[in-house]
Amino acid sequence: MPGLKSTILFLTTILLGFSSCTGQERSTSPNQKKVGGPCEGCEAIYEYGNRTLTPLDTLPNFERSEHKLFIAGTVFQPDRQTPAEDVIIYVYHTNRNGIYETRGDEKGWARRHGYIRGWAKTGIDGKFAFYTFRPAAYPDGREPEHVHITLKEPDKNEYYIDSYFFDDDPLLTKEERGNLKNRGGSGIVRPSLKNGIMSVHRDIILGLNIPNYD
Repeated sequence: MPGLKSTILFLTTILLGFSSCTGQERSTSPNQKKVGGPCEGCEAIYEYGNRTLTPLDTLPNFERSEHKLFIAGTVFQPDRQTPAEDVIIYVYHTNRNGIYETRGDEKGWARRHGYIRGWAKTGIDGKFAFYTFRPAAYPDGREPEHVHITLKEPDKNEYYIDSYFFDDDPLLTKEERGNLKNRGGSGIVRPSLKNGIMSVHRDIILGLNIPNYD
């Protein structure tokens, strides 16, 4: 795509000043109160292996996929003002055919989530970003296009927040919008085209509408 490298360079400048972060192990004890309620597949947030997580990640197939997408935002503490550091963010989504694509050698939750997934970890400024592409709706059209997202704070168990949904998606009906819980804040984003890449922004508020959160 003409200008893609310059576009990536331009968008990446948003992330200047981010520092690299080392991997994070499970830091909660068995006796700690669990927040967020049931969360099938949230354990996948730990499947980044020996990678050193940073605030920016590029998901597989970004370079060769159309409808390229840049996701960015800031994670805030419950006061909605203080940036939250060392929060792991895990995202995954379908391919352009609406399938959670696998290569055949997946282990763990990758057998369900596929390989189009990524991890970021916030720095001191709370910022995070992903380069990916816009997913397609499931082939049966039963759900709008979406990007799943799970969080892991340093002192709490992993939990999910509202998926990313696209405001211009015709499948995102009034009824669908009304059923959203706004966990972590609204996940509905409005894409804007910037130098050939769709960009969306979403800030996340820790604990907002999360069950049992202190």
